[in-house]
Amino acid sequence: MNAMPAAARTDGRSAPSDGFDALDEAHRRILEVTGQLEALVTALGYDEPDAAQRKQAAEIAEFYAAHVRTHHADEEKYVFPPLLRGSPEVVQAVLRLQQDHGWLEEDWLELEPHLQSLATGFGSCDRDLLRNGVEIFVALLRDHVALEESLIYPEAKARLGDGTRRAMGREMSERRRRERHGGARQHG
Repeated sequence: MNAMPAAARTDGRSAPSDGFDALDEAHRRILEVTGQLEALVTALGYDEPDAAQRKQAAEIAEFYAAHVRTHHADEEKYVFPPLLRGSPEVVQAVLRLQQDHGWLEEDWLELEPHLQSLATGFGSCDRDLLRNGVEIFVALLRDHVALEESLIYPEAKARLGDGTRRAMGREMSERRRRERHGGARQHG
C-alpha cells in the first residue's frame, strides 16, 4: 500500500496518521471556538460590537458553518456506521448523537443570523435570544463531545483496524485540503 507520507502536505502541517487524530483535533478546536463564542456574547452585553468583536463574530460564524458541519459528516460516515451493530447501549448512544447533529444544526441556524448581524452591522441581533441560544447550543455541544470522547470514539477505535483508521485520516485530510484550496464543488 502506498501511503502518502505526512510530510507531503502542502500547508506545512503533518497529516494525521489516524482519522481519530483529526476527529480529536476537531473536538479541541470546536471547544476552543465555543469558548470564544461564549466570551464574545458575554463581553458584548448590549453594547455595539467594536471592530475586533465584529471580526471575531465573523470568524466564529465561518468556523461553525464550515468546519463543524464537515466534522459531523465525518462522524456520520466513518464512526457511527460500524457502531450501529454494537451493544444496545452503544447503538442508543449513536442514535442520540445522530439526533444531536440535527439539533445542533437547527440551533446553529437560529444563532447564525444574529452572529452575522454582529459581524456585519446589518440586520438585527436580538441579544437576549443570542445569549439564551448560545447557552443552550454550548451545553448540548459540550455534552455531545463528552459522550463521543468517553464512549463512542473508544468503541469505534476498538472496531476499526489501523489501516482503516489511517485511510480515514488520509481521506479527511485530502478533502479538507481541497476545501481550503477551493477544490470542493457546490452542487446545485
